[in-house]
Amino acid sequence: MTTLVLDFGGVISRTLFETHKLTEEALGLSPGTLNWLGPFDPENDPLWREMQQNKITERNYWEARTAEVATLVNQNWQHMSEFVIAARGANPDAVIRPEAKKIIAWCKKNQVRLAILSNELDLFYGSEFRSKLPLLNEFEVIVDATHTGILKPEARAYEMCLTELNEDATDCVFVDDQMRNIEGANKVNLNTVWFDVQNPQASYANAQNLLIKLLNTGAPHA
Repeated sequence: MTTLVLDFGGVISRTLFETHKLTEEALGLSPGTLNWLGPFDPENDPLWREMQQNKITERNYWEARTAEVATLVNQNWQHMSEFVIAARGANPDAVIRPEAKKIIAWCKKNQVRLAILSNELDLFYGSEFRSKLPLLNEFEVIVDATHTGILKPEARAYEMCLTELNEDATDCVFVDDQMRNIEGANKVNLNTVWFDVQNPQASYANAQNLLIKLLNTGAPHA
């Protein structure tokens, strides 16, 4: 069967960059306090540029931002999940992309299987997050490197997801907002769509079009 495999943060949920206003309100910070914008303004986010240049990992980036915000609100957060829960834990559904809900519904209607392949779902959001977000029940398989310890773009991360699905890579479409993860997926022959967080509608349209081709032909498309 045809399967859609999604990253979580940035693809299913809006990025923390996009929800600074909600975060500031939740934490009692003045508007505009959080001015790091990652892919939305890389020129003014040197730490993000370091991550994109593979000088630091994505986890390193968010560990640094967590420490910064913890200092601002006089907290002693030790983990990214503590920051995320404080920022958006009360209503996680509010940060889910409407485009994600739309394609999930389309997949269910068209008998396309659903899976998540994440490097840090529980690490960033906390283990209780899943119970607060019924949308995750739509996914047959969730592979989270928080528990496996195998991070994208390592080939074994994708292979583990394919094994749990019992699917061939050529029958799957993988969507991720980090190009390094797309490159890793290409190496194991997954069909891929790079997710542009600045244009989620077009990104999901690309994924849906690729899924339609697979459904119509049963042949791999890159």
